[in-house]
Amino acid sequence: MEERLEWIKLQPTTWLDWQPLTGGLQAHTKLALRYPAAARFLAEPTAARTSAVRTTLAKPWWHAARWRGPAPQFGQPDTGTADMVWANMALHASAEPQALITQWHRALSTDGFLMLSCLGPDSLRELRQVYAELGWAPPCHEFTDMHDWGDMLVGAGFAEPVMDMERITLTYSSAERLLADLRGLGRNLHLQRDARTHGRGWHKRLCDALEQHLPRSQGSGQLALTFEIIYGHALKPVPRVALGQQTAVPLEDMRTLLRQPRKPG
Repeated sequence: MEERLEWIKLQPTTWLDWQPLTGGLQAHTKLALRYPAAARFLAEPTAARTSAVRTTLAKPWWHAARWRGPAPQFGQPDTGTADMVWANMALHASAEPQALITQWHRALSTDGFLMLSCLGPDSLRELRQVYAELGWAPPCHEFTDMHDWGDMLVGAGFAEPVMDMERITLTYSSAERLLADLRGLGRNLHLQRDARTHGRGWHKRLCDALEQHLPRSQGSGQLALTFEIIYGHALKPVPRVALGQQTAVPLEDMRTLLRQPRKPG
């Protein structure tokens, strides 16, 4: 996802990293090196997660990185001031994705851009098959297709969305390692999910089932899971106003329009 920034000519002066603890602090470090003079904000939903990010990114006073560029700021920048919103692995875990996309749109300045990634429909197909064969409730919700994400971006006011995807296979040495990885990738939003509290007996039963029924890679013999990764980027254009006998224009859009240079004629 970071490599796709080579396609973007705009150099952000302010950017927002959305839930970097999930999206990966290694990626955040790469972005900070790519845009060393830019103001950077990190937004997490809870104080505990913010504290974890703050601790991980903290540098000792003698470290050279501490004195290079602006220090990270926690929280969101002022509305309409971010030149880039970076949202890695966040969208599929939201119960209200359209509202989240709208929130990102509000954070961006005019001509700013959104970079996103999320899980696609082919993700965890082996896991879903095991659960179905054993008669268990679905382990995850149905993930949205990239074309539908593109439509949602346009519906929220973004322009020129570019979506693509890739499929990767991750392998795990044990069911325990696999489950630990899945816990960090999102949550189960399926309406028919199993909402009961399970004990150690259920956990052992689950691990035994995964060890027995999940496919294994031909080379290493480790447990294998498929992930479809969707990537997308889109621009926030100058707001368009449909004129009529009476026209209501949001105040922020009016401010943006007034800041635009007037065209001759």
